[in-house]
Amino acid sequence: MKLDPKHLAQLSVIVETGSFQAAADRLGLTQPALSRNMKALEVRLGATLFNRDGRKSIPNALGLRLSRNGQAIRLAEEQASVLADQSAKGAVGELRIGAPPIVAGRFLSTSIARFIRENPNCVVEMRTGLVHELRTMLEQGQVDFVLGPQSLADPSDGLDFEPLIDDRVGILCRTGHPLTARKNVMASDLEAQVWLAHSRGSLLRQQTEAAMTASGVKSMHIVCETDSIRSVLEIVGDTDLITTMPRATTASYLEDKLVFLDFDHPRFHRPLGVIRQTKSSSNPMEVRFLSTLV
Repeated sequence: MKLDPKHLAQLSVIVETGSFQAAADRLGLTQPALSRNMKALEVRLGATLFNRDGRKSIPNALGLRLSRNGQAIRLAEEQASVLADQSAKGAVGELRIGAPPIVAGRFLSTSIARFIRENPNCVVEMRTGLVHELRTMLEQGQVDFVLGPQSLADPSDGLDFEPLIDDRVGILCRTGHPLTARKNVMASDLEAQVWLAHSRGSLLRQQTEAAMTASGVKSMHIVCETDSIRSVLEIVGDTDLITTMPRATTASYLEDKLVFLDFDHPRFHRPLGVIRQTKSSSNPMEVRFLSTLV
């Protein structure tokens, strides 16, 4: 049985105010019009909603139960109205972000936390993955955009790249590591070290190996590999293993336990930005969020 939600909402006002006339005044109706609506609701139900006591109409058990449904309808309408007003002002929406694990760490989570505080009515979804996983998310519309390195955005795959920052890669080790005392770190020094490597499917692993080869490092002695950023930082901080990490997105983790070596190479260039499908466009929430990163 389908009931008119407007009539249920009006019923809840009658119960709240205690009389048809007071309810009609609040609703902006005449008392006879409100009475006709309640009569139509009773006809639809095939049951009465009020017990008559002289000139008073007192809601019965069914009337009280249905008034609670009417109250929920009114509340939903009020909330929808508030959201509509906020949407008109650009203060409500949805934000679906994809990012590699490194970018999704403190660099991104800190900005997301601030964005949520400032935009409490925006639903934020953040998903992480490796290169092929992030591309699939974009292709299938599971995320609106990816925050990642430019090398992830292949134009042949229909992806556009909008740069944000230079997240240049550096060689990371613990504070006090023997290499930190070297004024000029050479390829032979790096070749003699024990390495912690990122997972084989990651862009950072590919970029590290390409940069080391171009620097003259013939081989890397890798004793551990992981896709866990927490593990990378903790292991390197407590051993003499070295690794590579993007400088900008890792800066907040350094504190006094970790340090980047004074070693650089053109292959360490790593622009970080927004990756979208070519035909997609940004929405107000996306623009607002990205402004917190630059």
